[in-house]
Amino acid sequence: MLAAARERFAADGYERASIHAIAKDARIDPSMVMRYYGDGNKEGLFAAAVSVELDLPEPGSPPRHDIGRALVPRFLDLWEENEVLTALLRVGATDQARAERMQGVFREQVMPVALRVCPDPEQAPARAAPTATRLLGLALTRYVLRFPPTVALEREEIVAWLAPTVQRYLTASSP
Repeated sequence: MLAAARERFAADGYERASIHAIAKDARIDPSMVMRYYGDGNKEGLFAAAVSVELDLPEPGSPPRHDIGRALVPRFLDLWEENEVLTALLRVGATDQARAERMQGVFREQVMPVALRVCPDPEQAPARAAPTATRLLGLALTRYVLRFPPTVALEREEIVAWLAPTVQRYLTASSP
């Protein structure tokens, strides 16, 4: 059921995805969705379907000077393993409540990494912001909008281009 919901939210967005369509995709009765996720309310199902655990590097691993090379492949893995982040990005672009969910993922899981590696922890929010724009911009153009030149990039090319930029944003001297 959750896999069908993730796929439907990723494909249709939050507003257009319906409980009936998700139930049909999962080959179950719509009442089962309502039973487990509440009174026909998509919010409970959405919250369960797009639960995000980024599993970012632990403190000290990798070393501070390799954080860009660790983060970029990790985000590529997340976008390519399943549609959870893609679904969040797609619906967050058009729905404020879902955007707040994506902001929570950023605040709770990405900011601690920035705080750990930034030379001055007070600058972490200012450094994490352009990091997020680069990573989310890649996701938007590669996995949502599917721009042909971005889709055509090999994984190694993406890491080679993006990792040094992410590294600079998080660890270089302030501009």
